[in-house]
Amino acid sequence: MQTRPRINRWTQSRRDLIFGTSISQSLVQPHFVVAGENINQPIDGMPGIHRQSVDVLLETISNDVSIGLNAHMLFAVIESDQKDAMATVASDSQMHGIQAVRKLRERFGDQIVLFTDVCLCTATDHGHCGLLLDEHINNDQSVQRLVEIALANAEAGVDYVSVSDMMDGRVSAVREAFESHGFHSVGVLSYAVKYASSFYGPFREAASSAPVFGDRRSHQMDIRSGYSEAIFEAKSDESEGADIIMVKPGLPYLDVLRQVADAVNRPVAVYNVSGEYTMVMQANQESDQCGNMVREILHAFKRAGADIIVSYHARDAITQQWIE
Repeated sequence: MQTRPRINRWTQSRRDLIFGTSISQSLVQPHFVVAGENINQPIDGMPGIHRQSVDVLLETISNDVSIGLNAHMLFAVIESDQKDAMATVASDSQMHGIQAVRKLRERFGDQIVLFTDVCLCTATDHGHCGLLLDEHINNDQSVQRLVEIALANAEAGVDYVSVSDMMDGRVSAVREAFESHGFHSVGVLSYAVKYASSFYGPFREAASSAPVFGDRRSHQMDIRSGYSEAIFEAKSDESEGADIIMVKPGLPYLDVLRQVADAVNRPVAVYNVSGEYTMVMQANQESDQCGNMVREILHAFKRAGADIIVSYHARDAITQQWIE
């Protein structure tokens, strides 16, 4: 099957995330996972966000679950000496990011919803989202590696793989691989509408994923493109079997979010990206308006059509009671 609508209804936690009526139920907290033990390293430029080893991450998410924050997105941060041209470590079952999925599933079962980032940029020595041929991305070879990474995460027990690479055809390739390997309950969140944005800077620093040369404008969407391309990309990935459609970034593209939400039949997610987070945090270093700003932003996403909101503000929004 190319589409399995039951995937988004598979567990109570998935249903609450996608179909819940409150903003708090819609939130997903991102995490940066590193190798080692007892690591809880603050990230410069992203106040309150840390790189954490798996043991620390387990306790962080345990605390999150206790306040009702049950959806989490993991980004594995790879040391430079572990990177190569093929992103080999990204599909290694012993890699810390995949181990984190396995241990979180063992501890929390279906109480949580786990997303993992599936891309090549964090594990390639050149920092690009695909495999290179003469310094240009080879789309189809890249898709094969993405499938291998997605399968490794599915085997570990992830709920959704988040294909963030923007390669053509990767959604259908991953879906077909899941079908052939019996992973009928694992979903695909597609970064279908992802712009070549200047708002990703703090994330690239945090995840050690900046390209060594060039940029990503050959595959991520041009910031000048109109609604027709965004809708085309979203509907193409929907037809390939995507279970959730992502628009990224959030704030500069609220109009696009609305258009995409109106055009597709799958749930729509928005990513409140690192640059947006950092602007709010830096603007409120000597102010008490942070909560009001975050509340306004989250309501804007909901009003524009987001079913799911990925935000570094998620934890504080709940603990500080900035939202209902």
